Amino acid sequence: MTDRVDERKRATLRRFAAIGAAAPFVGTASATASSDTDDNETRDAICGYVRTTPGAHFSKLRDDLRLGTGETQYHLRQLEDAGRVESFKDGEYRRYVSADRFTDFEKQAIGYLRRTTPRRMIIELLRDPDTTGAAIAAALDVSRPTISAAASDLVDAGLLDRSDGYRLTEPEILITLIVRYADSFGSDAVSFADDAAVYMQYTPHTTDES
Repeated sequence: MTDRVDERKRATLRRFAAIGAAAPFVGTASATASSDTDDNETRDAICGYVRTTPGAHFSKLRDDLRLGTGETQYHLRQLEDAGRVESFKDGEYRRYVSADRFTDFEKQAIGYLRRTTPRRMIIELLRDPDTTGAAIAAALDVSRPTISAAASDLVDAGLLDRSDGYRLTEPEILITLIVRYADSFGSDAVSFADDAAVYMQYTPHTTDES
């Protein structure tokens, strides 16, 4: 049983290590912390995972990569010191992203897109900017107080404006993040990404020439 677990862990690490090793980071595992092959592979795997799953919190990263708690803490600390990965606090979570890749707004957005109710609420508002709190509650099959609480959190994060109904402050950025990382967010994000072209509008600038 132990051998099978170890092989599954190694296969998982190798899959994400290929992504991490190919990513254009400033540092490299071999140049920053250790010449040990296993350490390098683990750090490349973490970088690959964070690159494809930005905003994952510590426990999710640890469990998805089949790492131990101490092992994860050690490698994340080394990667942060090397400038390959950065973290930010999001409520009770500490989330991890590739270093120097996202703006503060994007980090806030990613954090909330990793929460089920706020993400589904954002998707509903992207689908229909004129929808109401009652309609969102019905679509998500949750209570109005649940939607109100999520809306308050989104307002505090700068993602939502409630001065005149519910309005997302930067819908284009949210669409881009959802589409780019849909597979890591969940089936609702994948479904939205499949239809995303419908929600992207472009009006070319024209000039009158006489």
